Amino acid sequence: MIIVADENMPALDAMFGGHAEIRTYPGREIGPDQVGDAEILLVRSVTRVDPALIEAAPRLKFVGTATIGFDHIDTRALEARGISWSNAPGCNAEAVGEYVLTALLTLAERLGVPLKGRTLGVIGAGNTGSATAARAAALGMRVLLNDPPKQRGGDPRAFVDLGTLLTQSDVVCCHVPLSRQGADATFHLLDAARLGLMKANAWLVNACRGEVVDNGALIAHKRTHPECRLILDVWEGEPNPMAELVALAEIATPHIAGYSVEAKLRGNWLLLSRLGETLALDEVPPLTTYLPQAAISTLGLSAPAAQSDLARVARLVYDIDAQDRRFREWSGQVGGFDRQRKAHLERREFMSLTIVGPAEQAALWSQLGFNTRENLHGTGL
Repeated sequence: MIIVADENMPALDAMFGGHAEIRTYPGREIGPDQVGDAEILLVRSVTRVDPALIEAAPRLKFVGTATIGFDHIDTRALEARGISWSNAPGCNAEAVGEYVLTALLTLAERLGVPLKGRTLGVIGAGNTGSATAARAAALGMRVLLNDPPKQRGGDPRAFVDLGTLLTQSDVVCCHVPLSRQGADATFHLLDAARLGLMKANAWLVNACRGEVVDNGALIAHKRTHPECRLILDVWEGEPNPMAELVALAEIATPHIAGYSVEAKLRGNWLLLSRLGETLALDEVPPLTTYLPQAAISTLGLSAPAAQSDLARVARLVYDIDAQDRRFREWSGQVGGFDRQRKAHLERREFMSLTIVGPAEQAALWSQLGFNTRENLHGTGL
């Protein structure tokens, strides 16, 4: 059996190598010429699985994307050919929630403002939006949710309309899939008019798809509202974002909010689980089988955690400032965007770090995603 896969997907040999021949390519270069004899195609969001690619793969049985979103896959064309497909729902939810938390803590530290008591609006209350909301609530933020499909579907959580969310939120976070048609289309969901509804000094976080926000309108909005703060991980025109918007953003990164060792392995592992029957697997090993030991796995804290402590510990796991600097240095270089994504392989999730400290602090750290252990001696390490 032949598997064609994105070279940026980790542990391919460990997970799939014993069951198939694996051929890897840069994700953006996977096209008709690469899939001629592929039976399984494993991709991420940068590979377009369109009718031309599908037509060039007569032996194709399964397409898997190790991502939550699947707008890069023509699922109708696959189904018309009888080809199975799967995404990896929830695989990067923790990574995205932790990216947003780290970015908010970092920006709050720069500006010298508290997050507790502020209102965070989450547009899209699926896996990633819910992960962000849970962490914001743990910080003491008031959380507003907007998700019309979930609201219509009977989700018991409290929702508000988009206008209310935009006018009341101090921080607006986008966590929706990209869709261009229908009542719930999200293409340019935040256009000039809706951006104008936000508070003049609101922070905007986009960690879903660049096209959800009209980037040209966002530049104009930032020019007229300089006190607005931007945390942007996704961009229209990727891998060539608008240089002017990069310069205007307070924190800018190359579409890696969902990239972590755990998230990438989790995405692959979910596809492996889905393919168990096709690959004739007796059982699928647990995810932890493939997780490496973190460079820093234990941290002792003896004092109550202030917001500044949370920021420092979050950046100990993921140095978002360094990522931002590299992005700005490389963003003007040909191929720089994708080189950064490829190089972004060692970021760990909070679960890789165990906080050892007073029992009364354990709940907060746990709610943020860290492992915890009580320090019975009551002192820091």
